[in-house]
Amino acid sequence: MSPFEALQLPNGQIISNRIAKAAMEENMADAQQAPSRELKQLYKAWAEGEPGLLITGNVMIDRRAMTGPGGVALEDEQQLDSFREWAAVARDRGVQFWMQLSHPGRQTPANLHQQAMAPSAVALDLGGFSKMFAKPQAMTEDDIQEVIKRFATSARLAEKAGFTGVQIHGAHGYLLSQFLSPLSNHRNDRWGGSLENRARLLLEVIHAVRASVSPAFCVALKLNSADFQRGGFAEADARAVVEMLNPLPIDLLELSGGSYEAPAMQGEARDGRTLAREAYFLDMATELASIAKMPVMVTGGIRRLPIVQQVLDSGIDMAGIATALTLEPQLIQHWREGRDPNPQLEPMDWKRKPLASLAILAVVRHQMRRLSHGRAPSAKVAPCMALVRDQWFLARRTRQYRAAMAQSSQ
Repeated sequence: MSPFEALQLPNGQIISNRIAKAAMEENMADAQQAPSRELKQLYKAWAEGEPGLLITGNVMIDRRAMTGPGGVALEDEQQLDSFREWAAVARDRGVQFWMQLSHPGRQTPANLHQQAMAPSAVALDLGGFSKMFAKPQAMTEDDIQEVIKRFATSARLAEKAGFTGVQIHGAHGYLLSQFLSPLSNHRNDRWGGSLENRARLLLEVIHAVRASVSPAFCVALKLNSADFQRGGFAEADARAVVEMLNPLPIDLLELSGGSYEAPAMQGEARDGRTLAREAYFLDMATELASIAKMPVMVTGGIRRLPIVQQVLDSGIDMAGIATALTLEPQLIQHWREGRDPNPQLEPMDWKRKPLASLAILAVVRHQMRRLSHGRAPSAKVAPCMALVRDQWFLARRTRQYRAAMAQSSQ
């Protein structure tokens, strides 16, 4: 099929082409954790590039549980007008615009001074960088029920703001992914042990979200094809979970992989495997797509039109692109016009992998900040300089976040 062929979703909605801008963490919220003017400008630039689908970066369901101090949170209607303005950026261009809903679980930065919650009290293992993240406490039954309600509430508010769908983040080592993995889920109640129990929270969240929105509103899921850690959530587990998901009203299943401990989404595995330079997860996604009853999208390293075509020819319904669109926001439009640029970051060979992951994120966020101010990307930015600037920015936002949370608790 052509990358520019429309896709009809199970709920009847249409995505105008088979190419999506996948989620990336922007860290561009305003002081109220709502979408900033710069964030809206960034998505305006992407919408003008004519993707079929835009998916936001993490929108947190609880402002007490953030992946970073500059993240967006949606838990009530206080800033809903700002979210309406954000949604209108893409809706005015006829682009499907979905909000990614997330909870970080144990992947909560320690310097935010928030208590991290997780299925079990198992801290992140990042070697010398482990102290960067808060030590989690095991969630109670009440904590779990509150998380389910919060996902549903945020989805309802996203629809009210004018978004056309939500994507539930069940990948990349965030909370729902932590429940799925036997490395982070050591529970012996109905939320742990067997894979059926470890998947229970994910299924309950999907049911609650679907019940909170209209039938025409899209509900999607991001799931790891594997965690790329020995003894973790593996391909066989992913296959079994997809079988559990098949009866549910899911409009699109995005397959990715990895976590903070094993950043496979950046092309790095921790279990000895070497990932392809483009379409990292295609082989596993192809196998899972063969049993999935809903449309499937794969994301990871895609930056050229022939690779998009390869993804579609393998039986996948959509290709998700992330980093390449920070370097060339008009990439999809260029493809329509017959051009095929190959935007990519300079390779990094830093020995300390956690530090290299932070530098890659810093370079990507540097490009997004340029776009958010109407400037062209700059692919030649030095990773060291981008990392220093990003850490300074995050430190300033961290102070603002802690001050705001302290004030709200008074």
